[in-house]
Amino acid sequence: MQYSNVEEDGDEPSERKVVFDLRCVGASGEVFLVEMQLQNQDFFFDRAVSYTSRTISRLAKKGKEGNNYELPPIYFVAVLGFRLDISNREKYYYSAKIMDEFDQEVLYPKLSYKLLVLPNFNKSKNDLPTIMDQWMYLMKHLDEIDELPNYLDKRIFSRIFEVGELAKLTPDEQMSYISSIDRKRDYINTLAYAKKEGRLEGEKHGRTQAEAKAYEEKLASARELKKSGVSNEIISKSLDLPQEVVNKL
Repeated sequence: MQYSNVEEDGDEPSERKVVFDLRCVGASGEVFLVEMQLQNQDFFFDRAVSYTSRTISRLAKKGKEGNNYELPPIYFVAVLGFRLDISNREKYYYSAKIMDEFDQEVLYPKLSYKLLVLPNFNKSKNDLPTIMDQWMYLMKHLDEIDELPNYLDKRIFSRIFEVGELAKLTPDEQMSYISSIDRKRDYINTLAYAKKEGRLEGEKHGRTQAEAKAYEEKLASARELKKSGVSNEIISKSLDLPQEVVNKL
């Protein structure tokens, strides 16, 4: 996963930029646009469609390469601190695609809108059977939690609390922490390089020993063939030895 520019320029210099809270590109080229929106705004869905449309227009290849119109998957993820103006006020997770309105068949699977509505999530910490439930609970109650609780999967959520602890540090403390991390990484990289060099040297030494042993075996075979009366020329060709070497045996 790579983080990319969170701004999208307009087509004209006078057009305002679109700014996302987070934009990521996955290993297969898929694009994730993440928005945190605490207060309701007019035309929220219009804005979401406008944002993704701007991104799509930038991702379309130009010239002959764009003739096939191939695009990567695009996910617009919105974490909302307000309720949507939709009849179902208990639903807290929406996943929308371009679908046929009659039989609900997905017509275009590459464009997805994921909406997480925090006010609609009312489960307790003892009722979090899925990872989605755990994410929702954490996002809604993160300001109340100081350390990773047992009811959250440590393999997934431990990094969140590491980042949170770093954010609480003063600027000087952050610089000291980052410097210590850099020193640790330098040390690890130095060890890795030393191991790599040692492995290569060992392989080279092992290869040299094997080659020397094979050469000695060729010489021993050449001597036996000479004792049997085989000509030096045939021995040289059959064992791939220089004739000058065979002559001296």
